[in-house]
This record gives sequence, structure tokens and C-alpha cells, in this order.
Amino acid sequence: MTPLPTRPPPAFDPAAPAAERRAALVSALPAPLRDVLASGRLERRPRFGDRGFDGVTEDWSPPDGVTVQQALMARRTLDELTGTILAPASPDHLLARVLALLSHYPAKGTAPEVEHLVALDWAEDLGEFPAWAVDAAARTWRRTQKWRPSIAEMRALCEEACAPEWALARRLSVIAAASASADGAGDGAGEATGLGRAGRLRALAGGAVRRMG
Repeated sequence: MTPLPTRPPPAFDPAAPAAERRAALVSALPAPLRDVLASGRLERRPRFGDRGFDGVTEDWSPPDGVTVQQALMARRTLDELTGTILAPASPDHLLARVLALLSHYPAKGTAPEVEHLVALDWAEDLGEFPAWAVDAAARTWRRTQKWRPSIAEMRALCEEACAPEWALARRLSVIAAASASADGAGDGAGEATGLGRAGRLRALAGGAVRRMG
């Protein structure tokens, strides 16, 4: 039996290009999982919003015949990925990063206590993103923009920063649920956990996946 992974690759480098990060994560997976990912079916279609074209939506489905072992590997890997590389930043880190970013774009006439409350709102609204993605978003804004960002703009940059990792997590969640639905294997609690996680990941990764095209 192929051993389950115990941790994500220790050499994960958030500063590396997105394609390299994705390739490193995939290469560290057990071979049976890599086979499932390589054999999946991918469909991309345009997405339209109130303002017209809004990027590309990705629909990925695993091949037929996902085994119980592959589903368990996917679930274990997903737990490791979301618990480490994609773990949400701590509130202290978020608040410090937001306050530092806003200090580069001081708002005239805003009292310090109000500015602090604004930073708390930002920290709450960026709370699902990992620290490295928030740091990357702040760095991108500092180096490319002259004006204070909005929360929506920072969320978009955070989503873009970790789009490859979230897309991989979403695919793992689909694999984890595939065997249970096809074979009826595993106990009820495990199946419910996998399916529930898949739904949460689809919701969290939606914006990031739209930006992958």
C-alpha cells in the first residue's frame, strides 16, 4: 500500500512563480493521486457578471473509478494543505500587515481610533487567506499603486496570490468525495466530512479559480 503523505513539501516558496509552486505541490503527492489529477476532466467556460466578462470558471471532475485508497489520500493531503500552506493568517499578523499597508496611504482627517477600526474591518475581511498571500497582495499594491486600496481590491489580490493552491485543494476535495459517492465506502461521518469540506472549498476558492484563466 502506498503510504499517505505526512506533510506538504517543506520547500514551499510563496515567492516562486505560481506555475512552479503548483508543480512542486503536485510532484510531492503520492503517485496514485498524481494519476487521478492527470486523468481528470477539465472544462473552462467564460463567466459573466454585471459588468460583462468576469474571467474564467473552471470545472474539474475526476476520472471514473477513484478508489477508496485514493480518496483517503486526497482527504489526508487536503487536511495537510489547508492546515499549513493554506491555513488562515493569525489575527495579529493580519492587523499588523493592514496597519502597515494603510500607513503608506494615510487618510487625511481620519482619527487614529477610526483608522484602527478600519484596520480591524480589513483584518476580518481578509481572514480566510494565508499570511503569505496577504503579504504578497500588500507588496503588489505598494509597488504598483499610488492610492489607498479598497478591501475588495485587496481581496482580489489575495485570491490571485493563492489561486493555484486553492485550485489544487478544490480538486483534492472532489477526489475525496468521489469514492464515497461511487462505492459507498467509508463510514457516514467520514463521507459527510469530505462532502462538507468540498462545499466549503468550492465557496472559498470561487474567486481564485475565476482568475486562473
